[in-house]
Formats: sequence, structure tokens, C-alpha cells
Amino acid sequence: MGSRFEFDPVNRVLLVRFEGRLTDESLGEFFRTGQKYWAATDARAAISDYSSAEWAVSAGFLRQLANQEPAVTDPAKRPRIVVAPTTVGFGMSRMFQIVGERKRPLLKVVRTLDEAFAELGIQSPHFEPLE
Repeated sequence: MGSRFEFDPVNRVLLVRFEGRLTDESLGEFFRTGQKYWAATDARAAISDYSSAEWAVSAGFLRQLANQEPAVTDPAKRPRIVVAPTTVGFGMSRMFQIVGERKRPLLKVVRTLDEAFAELGIQSPHFEPLE
């Protein structure tokens, strides 16, 4: 499982793209690593794109993550969008959204990256890779 962090400095949006098999371990690692990128960029919003991911995450692990504190400070002011086009990914992401709604009130789940951009009011984003 690989993940690639990118940032749009004009819109201040952090984007992470996932590729390959998504497991409990790789998703847990993303949650730990994501905190570093939130802090480094001071992003106003984030998009997690699972378009190229194969879901192998357990429902129990997702519920556990949803009940943890978010990686971002001010979760009621910084929207997060999950892009999950597959039926399994969309369903698992919606479960995460519902279980964690109190801690992540601005989390939304959509099927395409264009929908994510529309949710955030972004036109012509330009994402640059982060180290």
C-alpha cells in the first residue's frame, strides 16, 4: 500500500492519494503520518483519495479509528473529504463518517475527485508533491 501526499498552496488543501491494498496497518500508519502533514502545511481542508485503493480494512478497525481524536486540530472548522468510488470503499467510508460524526462534523464522502473539489469550492487546483 502506498500513499502520496500533495498540497495546493493557493487553496491550502492537503491531498493524499492511496494506491494498492489498504489494510488496517496501512490505514493506521496514514493516520499517524497525516498529523505531520497537517502541521507542516496548516491546510484549511484535506482530501483522501481512495480511487486506486483495494479495500481490505476491517469494519472493527474503522470503528476504532472513528472513535479516536482526529489528526487535525479544529475538526469543526477544517473540512475533510473522502473520495471512494467503489461500493466497498464508499460503504466503509460512510460507516467511518457516521461513527465518528461527533468528532469529525465536516467529514464528507463522495465518489469522485471532482465532487470533492466542488464540496470545497475549488476551481483549477494545482497540487504539488510533498516530501
